[in-house]
Amino acid sequence: MTMSEAVRGCPVHTFNPYENSPVGTKLARYDQLREEAPIIRNSIAQGYYVVTRHEDILATFQDPETFSSRAVEVFTPEPDYRWIPETLDGDEHFQWRRQLGPEFSPKSVARLDDTVRRRAIELIDAIADRGSCEFMADFAFQYPTSIFLELMGLPIEHLDHFMEWEHDILHGSGSAEEVVARQTAAMGAVNEYFAGVIAERRQNPGGEDLISKALEFQIDGAPVNDEDMGSFCLLMFMAGLDTVSATLGLSFYHLAQHPEDRSRIVENPELIPTAIEEFIRVYAIVVPSRKATRDTEIAGCPVKAGEMIALPLNSASRDDAAFEDATTFKIDRSPNNHIGFGAGPHRCLGSHLARRELKIALEEWHKRIPHYRLGEGVAPHEPGNMLGIDAVSLVWEPAQGATRP
Repeated sequence: MTMSEAVRGCPVHTFNPYENSPVGTKLARYDQLREEAPIIRNSIAQGYYVVTRHEDILATFQDPETFSSRAVEVFTPEPDYRWIPETLDGDEHFQWRRQLGPEFSPKSVARLDDTVRRRAIELIDAIADRGSCEFMADFAFQYPTSIFLELMGLPIEHLDHFMEWEHDILHGSGSAEEVVARQTAAMGAVNEYFAGVIAERRQNPGGEDLISKALEFQIDGAPVNDEDMGSFCLLMFMAGLDTVSATLGLSFYHLAQHPEDRSRIVENPELIPTAIEEFIRVYAIVVPSRKATRDTEIAGCPVKAGEMIALPLNSASRDDAAFEDATTFKIDRSPNNHIGFGAGPHRCLGSHLARRELKIALEEWHKRIPHYRLGEGVAPHEPGNMLGIDAVSLVWEPAQGATRP
């Protein structure tokens, strides 16, 4: 990272947020930027701002009229796509959220409990006697993805295609131009796939899957058209296939290196919900963006209409001004009012489902494999703009597998 003269009163850096870097690099970068200034300018590509502190990130999320969600990728300020409802503003966004809300309520999510737990047990039992696994490939990617496929009414046989597309959209590495090109191609493939699914659902209405239910929504008094349905399916695809996987990877990477935290979970499973909140806080994975709708300022720095602003959730949640000893993982931290799921009108719609998936995964894994460590020679990396981890090699004594069903 290099730094040049300040622009409009804030420091200027040059770094590629999509670089494929050793795990922990991005957390360290945002921690350093937060210490330096409340907002910095990244001069890469067309340039954009990075807000670094909890107070200013929260205020930006809570002012959707000034900071629009119609562009949520810093390198694509004029997108030719929509991710519904993420890239909607105002009343259109509200209408989608109001109708989607019941599908992701705690009551609705609870109905999936048996399915989620059964899938977790199935995957863990398949590897428990092996004594080792590549956690991301063997569990973290497969577990939430199969739940997403069931929620959307899609065949699990298509899992490999979904994972390839998801990687190119959310975890591509390289130059800004290369990343955008791969994203565009993958989103095109996803849209083509869902166009066929939507057509089939229209011919056979009344299903219980989320796509069938969304086809019955009314926006501005009219049924949802095929283009908007495709945009909705694209967002569900990205959210359902990635966020829980990434959080699981970072959580187990932490637990494999901190046996004291792992032992507390094994000995006191009631601590798991509190631990999950701390994982989400310390390792908040998403770096949302907004586009300024008018000339304004953030933390005293002038921002012009049309400029992009990145809002790294980890930087907010690791701010000592908001949390005591904020960069330290405290498994029993309470209270823990983090914004790891975002804030404002676009706060993560699937937070209840994500929490349940994480809770069940930690419960069932530690019943069967309570003691594990990182495999030797592990050098995991974090690709793409979001935090995440590409591989987590775990080893354990196979005799402990499935000892506490």
